[in-house]
Amino acid sequence: MISETNIFSYRPYWAKRLLPSPVLPMSRDEMEQLGWDSCDIILVTGDAYVDHPSFGMAVIGRLLEAQGFRVGIISQPDWTSAEDFKQLGRPNLFFGVTAGNMDSMVNRYTSDRRIRSDDAYTPDGKGGKRPDRSVIVYSQRCREAYKNVPLIIGGIEASLRRMAHYDYWSDKIRRSVLIDAKADMLLYGNAERAIVKVAHHIASGKAVNEIRDIRGAAFILKQSPSDWVELDSTELDEPKGQSAHPNPYQFENKCNNNDVAQSKREVPVVIHNIREVQANLRNKIVVRLPSYEKVKEDPVLYAHASRVFHLETNPGNARPLIQAYGNREIWINPPPVPLSSKELDRVFELPYTRQPHSSYGSDKIPAYDMIRFSINIMRGCFGGCTFCSITEHEGRIIQNRSEDSIIREVEAIRDTTPGFTGTISDLGGPTANMWNLHCKDEKIESACRRLSCVYPDICKHMHTDQKPLIELYRRARSVKGIKRVLIASGLRYDLAVRTPKYVKELVTHHVGGYLKIAPEHTEDAPLSYMMKPGIGTYDQFKQMFEKFSKEAGKEQYLIPYFISSHPGSSDKDVLNLALWLKSNNFRLDQVQNFLPSPMAIATAMYHSGKNPLKRIHRKGGDVFTAKGGRQRRIHKAFLRYHDPSNWPILREALKAMGRADLIGNGKKHLVPAWQPRNSTPEKNSRRVTKKQRQSSRRFRK
Repeated sequence: MISETNIFSYRPYWAKRLLPSPVLPMSRDEMEQLGWDSCDIILVTGDAYVDHPSFGMAVIGRLLEAQGFRVGIISQPDWTSAEDFKQLGRPNLFFGVTAGNMDSMVNRYTSDRRIRSDDAYTPDGKGGKRPDRSVIVYSQRCREAYKNVPLIIGGIEASLRRMAHYDYWSDKIRRSVLIDAKADMLLYGNAERAIVKVAHHIASGKAVNEIRDIRGAAFILKQSPSDWVELDSTELDEPKGQSAHPNPYQFENKCNNNDVAQSKREVPVVIHNIREVQANLRNKIVVRLPSYEKVKEDPVLYAHASRVFHLETNPGNARPLIQAYGNREIWINPPPVPLSSKELDRVFELPYTRQPHSSYGSDKIPAYDMIRFSINIMRGCFGGCTFCSITEHEGRIIQNRSEDSIIREVEAIRDTTPGFTGTISDLGGPTANMWNLHCKDEKIESACRRLSCVYPDICKHMHTDQKPLIELYRRARSVKGIKRVLIASGLRYDLAVRTPKYVKELVTHHVGGYLKIAPEHTEDAPLSYMMKPGIGTYDQFKQMFEKFSKEAGKEQYLIPYFISSHPGSSDKDVLNLALWLKSNNFRLDQVQNFLPSPMAIATAMYHSGKNPLKRIHRKGGDVFTAKGGRQRRIHKAFLRYHDPSNWPILREALKAMGRADLIGNGKKHLVPAWQPRNSTPEKNSRRVTKKQRQSSRRFRK
């Protein structure tokens, strides 16, 4: 792996002698109490400010503070004017803007595009405290408040919108958020390494538009640097089955009045074969993706761009990407080098208060209540599930905290967190059981372009022994004052079954009656589009779970999660899933209807009808997706076959599919032929209201 400077080895900024502060200030009064006349860096976030390492803005703020910078926080400002963005004064170095721990559109809308009534990252869970597309709106207000202050955007919303992307809520391709936010730079992924470099560069007097060598950064250019060689992305992975393929970097004459004429642009040399490049130029290759104008009009090119992008995500071999937007370019540097365990330990052990800011008083912040007794032990995920954005944001290489650091946090929770009664609610991360798992060979890892280390099978080079995790669990629960350590993060059961001792340890000591896992589907076709293991692996894990639960003398249950309407899931597939649920006596309380999040591979499938997991073909290779509102309702209804409110639409669907034989009152039937009037959910039915009868008539129409 490429070596990088330790993020804690930089010479501290001069204000180091004034730090650390008990809590990062959110007002002028707090600044005055600290003896500050100004802030060096002001961070704007769509979340409530919780000084805890599970909240990204707290991590970035405390890390910059450790570098010697005075950092202020503007949390959930009123975005209707620039006044709230002036409350801490003009920052000496730059504004940092994020939507928060979640994409603002995912936070505010359901998968059916309905506005949510609550927000887990807001005091008392109140909704409406952040705008749609928060990064863009906050950035505009920062510019209004202080026009010439450098503006850097980051966090998951910016990270997943760093290039042209399909936006589910507007049902169109949107430009890179860099263009719309008019930001100077975008830092994607877990940006600790990048933000530290940028802060020290700007503090040394370097202009933000001169900083171009930061991994994990994206920025706008007027034209490509002349000393780089461009590689046509269609030569890397040419979409097949088309004649007279349009040049993906053909510049459009769709410029504004202020744009430079296209004819005057100096276009760098473009190569059409990687073998043409001399060895001494290989480190100066940039991959040109099809332009925004092209992918906006051509879904096949969008799928192609998505495929190429995902093949360029390994920090060990990724090349920069470039994409044209009229007369401008978005340049995306390769992903950041993962933090070492020593660096990650120090990040998690910065002087957090581990509590919400005192200005919230007694108001509850649901997201904080959920995690205040939990511990994040790692980052990243090499699963590569196509519907998930973890790998696009955090990467596929696992970043591990040391065992000693994790135990120190267990002790810190025990000693300092109000309300702690002895139970650690979770010891995990993006996944429960990838801690300390890695490729056996660093050279192979650096050269690998696989999208998943566990699909279609677990890679032979992947280290899967989970005995170190067993030892961590045992050590954590042996800490004085700790009664229980639960595991609540998502479990990769295909990895778990490789180490039966791990499953036994988990089931015997770390399950609180129920264990949630996510097979997502039962049918091979949709599972292949998800890059998830077959249902047989779930059955294998279930047998182990039940065996070890019985040996421990415990009555425990698996709670499986499934996704409806995922690309590649046909009506027949979802019917078979419903029959499997019924045969296993599962009655799901909640079902996640597929939500196409920006830049995910499954989102490219949803938009384009093509499969970026394979070479794109214009003819053939189409992926079916339930898109219409009614069809999505049908797919979701199949997974809740037991709910009487779904029976009318399911009867119609079954008749249309030629499966009326599944309508009846016997055990072999999926839904009854009758509709109950007086019954409750506990009895597998509920009273049909006037509104439901009207809804049923709409479905029939």
